[in-house]
Amino acid sequence: MKRTREEVDATLLIAKLNAAELMPTVHCLSFGPGASGAAAGDFCLLELEPTLCQQLEDGHRLVIRGDKDEQAVLCSKDKTYDLKIADTSNMLLFIPGCKTPDQLKKEEAHCNIIHTEIFGFSNNYWELRRCRPKLKKLKKLLMENPYEGPDSQREKDSHCSKYTTEDLLDQIQASEEEIMTQLQVLNACEIGGYWRILEFDYEMKLLNHVTQLVDSESWSFRKVPLNTCLQELGPLEPEEMIEHCLKCYGKKYVDEGEVYFELDADKICRATAHMLLQNAVKFNLAEFQEVWQQSVPEGMITNLDQLKGLALVDRHSRPEIIFLLKVDDLPEDNQGRFNSLFSLREKWTEEDIAPYIEDLCGEKQTIGALLTKYSRSSMQNGVKVYNSRRPIS
Repeated sequence: MKRTREEVDATLLIAKLNAAELMPTVHCLSFGPGASGAAAGDFCLLELEPTLCQQLEDGHRLVIRGDKDEQAVLCSKDKTYDLKIADTSNMLLFIPGCKTPDQLKKEEAHCNIIHTEIFGFSNNYWELRRCRPKLKKLKKLLMENPYEGPDSQREKDSHCSKYTTEDLLDQIQASEEEIMTQLQVLNACEIGGYWRILEFDYEMKLLNHVTQLVDSESWSFRKVPLNTCLQELGPLEPEEMIEHCLKCYGKKYVDEGEVYFELDADKICRATAHMLLQNAVKFNLAEFQEVWQQSVPEGMITNLDQLKGLALVDRHSRPEIIFLLKVDDLPEDNQGRFNSLFSLREKWTEEDIAPYIEDLCGEKQTIGALLTKYSRSSMQNGVKVYNSRRPIS
């Protein structure tokens, strides 16, 4: 049965509420036949920040990503969010066509009583929390089948795994923009519609072709002509691979209608160090620095700052040593990352550990805040060092 105005006024009187202080329009709620079914999980409530809400209203999509064994995340076009269930002590009602007080105020004529049927209810909702994209899996997938050149035996095997953009969007817990940015960081390229990472030795082979040509032609590393490179090196390797190598290790620009690349000395020195260190467990630091400088193209200067996040120097050993330690080989979660680092070395200076944790910093988080949360500080020979807050097995 539907309530009358007299019954509503009587209820207000019992509740000791002054009708004059309330809006004239009254919502009378009742549970419909479908309410219990809707509450059983047919619908979920999702709390959105204004920016995401605006994106939906503009026609953009929000996508939930994650395999069965992964924590689900929600992705916009450029950001990633953890999905968490938030319980509430207040019952949340699903009321189709329900009008808010602001909407009622805008209407010229007000209906005295609106009888509304509740379609369902819930005691929880999905809450979004901004998180780092989970991109470690991206490199893992692409490294299943690295590109070794057009004539390699691997390219003749049709069973080797390959991934299109859609495949990666389906499997990686990150937004499309974050995935595409990471593909650039990994120096990946599209070959035949599939994203591939160059096998490191093949990448070094391409780079060696380019640097040798620059040396033989006496070009400046700041002005390497694309067309001449393609003409000279095209008989040795596919032209698209030569251009891809130039993009990985240089910056493209146009001068008087001609396309040139300015090669990045730091990137080339870093790649050369990687090549020297990859087959050595540990390397005498002094000997390494000498060999490293001799191995880079003439005119380029090596320095250890170029190796941040790639190699670690042990200053306490005698003689001092250097060894490969790549940040992208470490765990992706905060606690796992710190556990791995402290199992490798008991005490770290901020200078040494910073390159291995700076990617963990959120939008408003600093390296100092991370160190405060996951480590203890102490002074050692006048230098502040950090060790684990918890025992490392």
